[in-house]
Amino acid sequence: MAADLNTLKQDLTRRMDGALETLRREFAGLRAGRASPALLEPVRVDAYGSEVPLTQVGNIGVPESRMLTVQVWDRSLVSAVEKAIRDCGLGLNPQTEGQLIRVPLPMLTEERRNELAKAAGRYAESTRVAIRAVRRDGMDQIKGHEKKSEIGEDEAKTWSDEVQKLTDHYIKRVDDALVEKEKDIRQV
Repeated sequence: MAADLNTLKQDLTRRMDGALETLRREFAGLRAGRASPALLEPVRVDAYGSEVPLTQVGNIGVPESRMLTVQVWDRSLVSAVEKAIRDCGLGLNPQTEGQLIRVPLPMLTEERRNELAKAAGRYAESTRVAIRAVRRDGMDQIKGHEKKSEIGEDEAKTWSDEVQKLTDHYIKRVDDALVEKEKDIRQV
C-alpha cells in the first residue's frame, strides 16, 4: 500500500504544482512598474476574423525598463493591435511608428498599486482554493481506500497527515509568492 501513498502524493503534487504555475502566470501579467513581455501576453487581437493572442501577430520587445515594443508582422493588423493594447484594461497608450508599436509604461499611482496588490491577493486566494480542492480530493481518495478496507484506520490517518503537510507546504509557497509580488508592486 505504500506505493499507493506515493502515487497519491505524486498526483496531488503534480496538481498543486499546476495551481502554483497558474499563479505565476497570473502574477506575470500584473504590471509592477517595469516592462515585461508577459504584460502583453494575455492581450487578444481581432485578426483574420478571430481573436488571436498578440504573440501570434507580432514580437514583443523590451528596449528599456519603462517601454515595450510590438513589432507587428502584418501591416494591415497594426491598427487592430494598437486598439487591442489600448482596450486591454492595463491603462496603456500605444504609439504607432509604421509596423512598430511603442508602449510606454506610465508610473504607477498609489491607487493603481493598491488595485494591483488587491488583484494579486485575489489570484493568490483562488490558488489557495484550488490547492485545498486538490487536498479534498486526496482526502476523499484516502477515505475511499479506508471504506473498501484496503487500508487501516492508522494508515489512513498517516496518509491524511501526509496530504495535510503537502497542502500546508504549497499554501506557504503561495503566501510567499504573494508577499514577494506585493513587495514588487509597491516598490516605487
